[in-house]
Amino acid sequence: MHTHILPHSIPNFAEKFGYGDFIHLLHHKPEAARMMKGDKFFREIQSNCWDEKLRIEEYKKFDTQVQVVCTIPVMFSYWADAHDCLDLSMFLNDHIAQVVEENPKNYIGLGTVPMQDTDLAIKELERLKKLGIPGVQIGSNINNHNLSKPRFFEFFEACERLGMAILVHPWEMMGKEYMEKYWLPWLVGMPAETARAAASMIFGGVFERYPKLRVCFAHSGGSLLATIGRLEHGFNCRPDLVAVHNNVNPREYLGKFWVDSITHDPTYLKYVIDLIGSEKVCLGSDYPFPLGDLEIGKFITEMDLPQQDLDNIFYQSTLDWLGLSESKNKDLLKVLMESN
Repeated sequence: MHTHILPHSIPNFAEKFGYGDFIHLLHHKPEAARMMKGDKFFREIQSNCWDEKLRIEEYKKFDTQVQVVCTIPVMFSYWADAHDCLDLSMFLNDHIAQVVEENPKNYIGLGTVPMQDTDLAIKELERLKKLGIPGVQIGSNINNHNLSKPRFFEFFEACERLGMAILVHPWEMMGKEYMEKYWLPWLVGMPAETARAAASMIFGGVFERYPKLRVCFAHSGGSLLATIGRLEHGFNCRPDLVAVHNNVNPREYLGKFWVDSITHDPTYLKYVIDLIGSEKVCLGSDYPFPLGDLEIGKFITEMDLPQQDLDNIFYQSTLDWLGLSESKNKDLLKVLMESN
């Protein structure tokens, strides 16, 4: 339920819009491309980042038939003019919708929306719903604004009303410019960034205000679950600083959101399961990037977990998070289950 995909070809949006470091691809050799951020090299990707047929074959090696696909967070482009970001979002979303339409037994899509403008974000959210896309991926912050800001409440209300799931993925990690060495933004910054998003939504009362909202936090919730005791203690000892918008103990929200299984550590995954239940843990991989769990679920199969926990992690939790277990989605669920 956590993989990334791009179109084979991306227009040069910087030329189209006349500004900005929008990502485009340079296919410099067979089966590989350079992601260029403006005129600067960002990352090299391989053909499994855009070739949906190749991805299906690679996944077969790990007994996996269905992939949830979403864009790479650097594509969010929340810094751009909102209407330009909408244009980019629609391009990416149309590509994902096409991949799903052409491979209905192998793919489920998550869209991206221009979160810097709530009205436009909701407009694209509604279009995604009509396209049959069951959810969206959003960043852990929006131009350094926490997800607890009231400006985002209408968006969360729309997600709840439309039954659209949310994947919160870290991006633009706080303090990144001060810790470039040792790959710390990805190793330390990303877990902290996800915890920032989750804690903000808890303390800001988002889950209290929208109790039917279905949110999953990437990378097993980052460092949130490892520090829940600290969050609870801070809530208790300094309510004047912490409990200013929501007077519910943060521990009360455990089990009310989902996380993925990307821990790279069976001991920690066991802790996560004990804390929130396997029914709130979804199989994630971060495929096709090297920091992901690219032997899909292998370490989980070696943990000697009860079959119910395995069933939850490998499919049921994701179906619940995406709302695909509900009767209104039986047709889509039937297509997916036929692939098994």
